[in-house]
Amino acid sequence: MNFEKAEKYIHDILVELGENPKREGLKNTPRRVAKAYEFLTQGYRKDVKDILNGAIFEEKYDEMVIVKDVDFYSMCEHHLLPFYGKVHIAYIPDGKIVGLSKIPRIVDIYARRIQVQERMTQEIADTLEVFLSPRGVAVVVEAYHMCMMMRGVQKQNSITTTSAMHGIFKEDARTRSEFLNLIAQKRI
Repeated sequence: MNFEKAEKYIHDILVELGENPKREGLKNTPRRVAKAYEFLTQGYRKDVKDILNGAIFEEKYDEMVIVKDVDFYSMCEHHLLPFYGKVHIAYIPDGKIVGLSKIPRIVDIYARRIQVQERMTQEIADTLEVFLSPRGVAVVVEAYHMCMMMRGVQKQNSITTTSAMHGIFKEDARTRSEFLNLIAQKRI
């Protein structure tokens, strides 16, 4: 990121809003905002192959693996406002499993981009499909969108839910139902 350029743009936005970027509280704001955006979009600069880093293992396990309640924070591409929530992921191995810590890292790769929830949900599912070739993958994302809460319709408690189902989760209603029931259960 060209910080000088980004800081100039942010400075100009502050002026357009009627603010004085030279006042004490705003003096360093353009730099802080540029650094925040660099952090919030770090997913563009990460590669799934590097994250997985050899953490795919041969294993004969063939039952559902679920990682639920993975927190995420992202930026809506329509208003550049945050959306955040939980991701629930399941897969049924077909000879390969992945180190469990890698699943939230995959979520972060896609969440740390300017994004829409629908695409992020699909990208997570597609990535697991490609790297694990499992019997099935299921991803459900539940999120609060600040663009709906702070502006626009201003609905404070609405939750947007998206899902992506591959393989047996798409083809078999019982498997899909088992996943949805398990993610609905309270935590331990």
